[in-house]
Amino acid sequence: MTITTCVFDAYGTLFDVTAAARAAAGEPGRQGFAAKWPAIAATWRLKQLQYSWLRAVADAHVDFWEVTQNGLDYALAAEGIDDPELRERLLALYWELSAFAEVPAMLSTLKASGFATAILSNGSPEMLGAAIRSAGLGALLDAVLSVESVGVFKPHRRVYDLVGEKFMTRPENVLFVSSNGWDAAAATGYGFQTVWVNRAGEPEERLPWRPRTTLEDLTRIPELAQAGR
Repeated sequence: MTITTCVFDAYGTLFDVTAAARAAAGEPGRQGFAAKWPAIAATWRLKQLQYSWLRAVADAHVDFWEVTQNGLDYALAAEGIDDPELRERLLALYWELSAFAEVPAMLSTLKASGFATAILSNGSPEMLGAAIRSAGLGALLDAVLSVESVGVFKPHRRVYDLVGEKFMTRPENVLFVSSNGWDAAAATGYGFQTVWVNRAGEPEERLPWRPRTTLEDLTRIPELAQAGR
C-alpha cells in the first residue's frame, strides 16, 4: 500500500471556513454582528453540508455556490438578521478564505518529497480557483478536482473515483485528508488511506468505517505520507 498521491478536502481542511464571518465581524460598524458571528459561521457550515447531502440523495444537484448561499440565508435568519449588505459582504469574503497556517509548508514538503498533491472538493471550479489564488497555493497543487465534473456531492463514490481517473492510481495508494469525519470515514470505505483532521476535538462519527488516523492539524501529513512509502 505505497502512498504516491496526497489528496485534500478543501473547505475546513485547507481553508478556514470561519474566516469570512470573522473578517466581517472585525469591520467598522458591525458591532452587533461581532457578537453573533461564531454561531452564524457554525450554522452556515452545518446547513451548507446538510443541503449538499440532501441534494445528493434526492438527485437534485446544484453547484456548491448555490448551496453556500442557501446555508448563509438560513444562518442569518436563525439569528434574526435581515441585512442584504452584510449578506453580500459575507459571500464576497467567502471567495477569499485564508488557508490554515500550516498549509503552505505542509504542501511544499510533500511536493519536495515527490508526492502528487490535489484537492478533491464539493466546491465549484470557480470557488476553488478563487480560494487557491487568495491563499497562494496554486504552485503547490498538481490538480484541483471538483464534484461538478460528476454532478453529485460527496460522499458519492463517483466523487472519489475522480482521483484514480486523474492520477491513474489505485485507492490504496492515495492518502486522503479531510477535516470532515464523515468524509474521512466514507473515503476509508472507498479504499483510500485516510486522515481525519479533527481540529475541533469532535467525537467520531457512528458509521461503518473509521478514519485510519486522526490528527489535530495538518503538520504531520508529510511524515505520514513518507511512512506509507
